[in-house]
Amino acid sequence: MKVKFWGTRGSIAAPGKDTILYGGNTSCLEIILESGRKILIDAGTGMRPLGEHYIATRATVDILLLMTHIHWDHVQGFAFFDPIFKPSSRIAVDGFPAAMKGLRVIFDNKMGDGFFPVRFEDLKAHIDYVGELSRHAVTIDNTRIDAIPLNHPQGALGFRFQEGKKRLVFITDNELVKDGPSGKGLDDYVRFCKEADVLIHDAQFTPEEIDHHRGWGHSDSASTLDLALKAHAKRLILFHHAPARKDADIAAIIERCGNVAAEGKHDIIVEAAKEGSEFTL
Repeated sequence: MKVKFWGTRGSIAAPGKDTILYGGNTSCLEIILESGRKILIDAGTGMRPLGEHYIATRATVDILLLMTHIHWDHVQGFAFFDPIFKPSSRIAVDGFPAAMKGLRVIFDNKMGDGFFPVRFEDLKAHIDYVGELSRHAVTIDNTRIDAIPLNHPQGALGFRFQEGKKRLVFITDNELVKDGPSGKGLDDYVRFCKEADVLIHDAQFTPEEIDHHRGWGHSDSASTLDLALKAHAKRLILFHHAPARKDADIAAIIERCGNVAAEGKHDIIVEAAKEGSEFTL
């Protein structure tokens, strides 16, 4: 499978000279299976340039959109994803049970007037809700996809992809705690992430910041590294960068994590998600 980051930031888009390297757009990941099937995770602002790419390359837009949850930074790009205005586009939506509600509310918010000039019913694409992944694992073109509940306000889902012997785990907006609620403790995530070839996980805060942000539903880089080491992940990619985090700050976090891993003689690659970067499993 091929994986590309289109949005790596958390909470709110943060464009500017200080976020050029790691990116300023919010959560959006593109996965292309060996079969050619395209799967997207989240509809953050990174979905806008992805849509422009599809239009420019005249790519067939027949995608599965997996939503982790429906907080603003994970849905704001959907209204600006150009393929939704093309009748040839097909978008199947799965993942978080309220996914369609979150995508529709951008267009049809009855709480006020004038939020967006287009109604959901006016979109030309074929958009359908599947609603299976929150209830059981699904298999698409020989790739098994599992979901796990995350420790995040109002709920969220993380995903694991198993294609042949390769395993990718994507978990964003998740607060790692040792004794979490049932099904959301550290041990649960260790089992879910076990032997991952690549683990992409929320690391919005630093260890010094996390005590001031307990209950916010995000992890610090040290806890995320601890999870990766306990799960024996081969590669850890830190994700959901804080909006105020500059490129130099993120580079320092990566260096710090790398030093901790090296001191413990752990054979793991640690890096940060970069907008526009890609890799193949």
